[in-house]
Amino acid sequence: MSNMRITIDTKAKTLTVENGDGSRVLDLYSTEAFESITEQWLRVGWNQKYSYSFCWMGRPIVQFPEDIVRIQEVIYSLKPDVIIETGIAHGGSLILYASLCEAMHKGRVIGVDIEIRPHNRAALEGHELFHRISLIEGDSIASETVGRVKSLVRAGDSVLVVLDSCHSREHVLCELEAYCDLITPGSYIVATDGIMKDLCDVPMGDPGWETDNPAAAAVEFAKRHPEFEIVQPSWPFNESQLSKNITHWPSAYLRLQFPPGE
Repeated sequence: MSNMRITIDTKAKTLTVENGDGSRVLDLYSTEAFESITEQWLRVGWNQKYSYSFCWMGRPIVQFPEDIVRIQEVIYSLKPDVIIETGIAHGGSLILYASLCEAMHKGRVIGVDIEIRPHNRAALEGHELFHRISLIEGDSIASETVGRVKSLVRAGDSVLVVLDSCHSREHVLCELEAYCDLITPGSYIVATDGIMKDLCDVPMGDPGWETDNPAAAAVEFAKRHPEFEIVQPSWPFNESQLSKNITHWPSAYLRLQFPPGE
């Protein structure tokens, strides 16, 4: 990321941005100033592991809060029959999805992880929403694992897939190819944590992330598969002047377009 200096003057109510392109003075309370502050706040917050400080119904959910709300909006709008997540960690996201399914009286959740640690499995299996969840242990791109996942999807099921396992460009690209044929028109396959591309220079980041990240995989996949488009799902409610997600998931939502004429 190019060098940038931000100066906030609360008395003058201005925000000054200085970079290689020169200097701009913004109204501190403008949308543009908010977006400039947010961009840096996201980077600092990621480095401080801000998203590691939340639970959903008793299980740690390692997600940025706005991403939780936005995926909820998508799930409630689509009401999918099946939600598949690769990379389950402590299982908080599985419980989030299962709680939405329970509230909607529809849907089930499939969680895939290369290793489900015994204490996490025990906590999930003992949770009151586990009847909505199936767990599969295995490499998410291994043919055997993919086959087990697909065997749990019935003909006619509407499907949403969230990819949150290994975040290397190559692995995510393989996951996109492995699970894209499950997506139903109008639904999404979501390549999470593309924010890595903006974290290559933070203390806990990695210079290689500039090109080796899920967002790069999503862009490459969309080029290969024009039936999928990268979109930000529309906000069902917005009385603000804002239009951009504050997110760890840029370029994440790949929507399968409806065939022409539908």
